[in-house]
Amino acid sequence: MPVKKSAEGRREVESSIEIPGTPEEVWELVATGPGVSSWFVPTRTEGDDARPTQIICSFGPGMEAVAEILAWAPPRSFRAEAPWGPDMPVATEWHVEAQSGETCVVRVVHSLFSSTDDWDDQLEGTESGWRSFFTVLRLRQTHFRGLPASVAQASHMVAGSAADVWARASAGFGVAGEGAWTGPGGATGIVDRASDSEVFIVLERPTPGLLHLSAQPMGGQVMVAARRFHYGADVPAPDEAELLRTLSGI
Repeated sequence: MPVKKSAEGRREVESSIEIPGTPEEVWELVATGPGVSSWFVPTRTEGDDARPTQIICSFGPGMEAVAEILAWAPPRSFRAEAPWGPDMPVATEWHVEAQSGETCVVRVVHSLFSSTDDWDDQLEGTESGWRSFFTVLRLRQTHFRGLPASVAQASHMVAGSAADVWARASAGFGVAGEGAWTGPGGATGIVDRASDSEVFIVLERPTPGLLHLSAQPMGGQVMVAARRFHYGADVPAPDEAELLRTLSGI
């Protein structure tokens, strides 16, 4: 989606998805640490649980994104703000909108004020990234609704072209297209969606969950990243070291 621009200099992008759940249930998924961690990246909040003051998302060692929560209206919306650069605050608004049939639309809007186009690419990239994360959210709520979650994530830089690295990554994780999947260690599941740069797998055995694998050119190399989610009260947490070993072998 292109960046929307106003005469006053406001620039914004928006992403949305419709998922099963009541407003209260979906609010827990987008506005609490455990809920966000169950489909995004490890996340926590600071302050009172009834009115947190910060939301902190961890994208890896030394890569925490901290946003100040400025408005809080459960179970409908909240607004947070974080710096993208010197004197460049970016606002993020989350909205939960009830639909008929016990579903909700989750909508996120990023906005900033600027007199130039310097930040447009970053805004568009953020909107594009939500498409992937929202696919995980949809799968989580479709197949594992209401279950507690644990998450592991790992990434690895690999030399080579994007196409070659993705082919090796797919082979390393046993991905050969959509449909039935058998992965490392005899794991089984269903490939829900696959493209030339990412894949989403609903895991069945030995542990129910989700696997999201992606590859992105970065600094002359390709960053391959894996996120694995396990769902259920009595299931083992995913093994970050195992993910990293598989990525390192690409």
